[in-house]
Amino acid sequence: MSERMEEDAGVILLATPRGFCAGVVRAIDIVTLALERYGTPLYVRREIVHNKHVVNELRAKGVVFVESLEEVPSGSRVIYSAHGVPPAVRADARKRELQVIDATCPLVTKVHLEAVKYARTGFTIILIGHADHDEVIGTLGEAPAAIQVISSPKDVRTLGVPDPSRVAYLTQTTLSLDDARQIVRALRERFPTIQGPASDDICYATQNRQNAVAELAREAGIVLVVGSANSSNSQRLVEVARSHGAAAYLIDDAEGIDEAWLQDHRRVGLTAGASAPEELVQQTIARLQDFGFRKVVQTGSVVEDVEFALPPELRH
Repeated sequence: MSERMEEDAGVILLATPRGFCAGVVRAIDIVTLALERYGTPLYVRREIVHNKHVVNELRAKGVVFVESLEEVPSGSRVIYSAHGVPPAVRADARKRELQVIDATCPLVTKVHLEAVKYARTGFTIILIGHADHDEVIGTLGEAPAAIQVISSPKDVRTLGVPDPSRVAYLTQTTLSLDDARQIVRALRERFPTIQGPASDDICYATQNRQNAVAELAREAGIVLVVGSANSSNSQRLVEVARSHGAAAYLIDDAEGIDEAWLQDHRRVGLTAGASAPEELVQQTIARLQDFGFRKVVQTGSVVEDVEFALPPELRH
């Protein structure tokens, strides 16, 4: 390429970190290793992670994804997704003598344990999150009589609690950091003695990816987020980019790019949700290069080295 063409070429600003988090890597490894060790049939309750490419690839290998344990024959082997399950599902699995492997992210399990702790000591628990998300459904199931789910600061005004001095809050792990802070601020204003987790429930990977995309949005007029529509953390990345002034779009893969989005832009930011494979990012880069964005510049310096242990059934 000539020097003139280099000058005219657009730039891809590639976020670091991006894509798979430790919980997603663990969940996919669990399914892959279970397939190798036990073969088929192998059932997974709900999507193992919220990405259609990952799910379709595993389905092609023989994994059967089900919405309910009722679809799993008695005595069969089933894997719980990374988002966790309510206790009622665990009880049903025991009743039907299913062979369970639990792929729940340890950070989600932490929230479940916090909910149980607060409920046992008589607290009303305010769970900040999206009521229809699998993770929130699982946490709510730990103490449904004690938990109220809210998703915005205005919801705080309508809360009714038996004892305002015994209130605690927890959060879904994949929320927008800014949105969660606003809701917690509103909760503290209404319930000055409210308790919360010793450390932030919003997972490290969610925080890191949101910080990285905020940096992208300050440097690029448009940001593309690789991830599926049902991925909460991917949706939050789009929202964060837009809140920092960039146009932002969620795409499943490279085919989702509309060339019209790129007009009048010479710098495009690119990141991926925590359940999106790096292969899809590289395909998106290739597609953007076809559109004239030939230079790739890495942004961000955070290095993630978190690893989660496999469940005992698969450790050896």
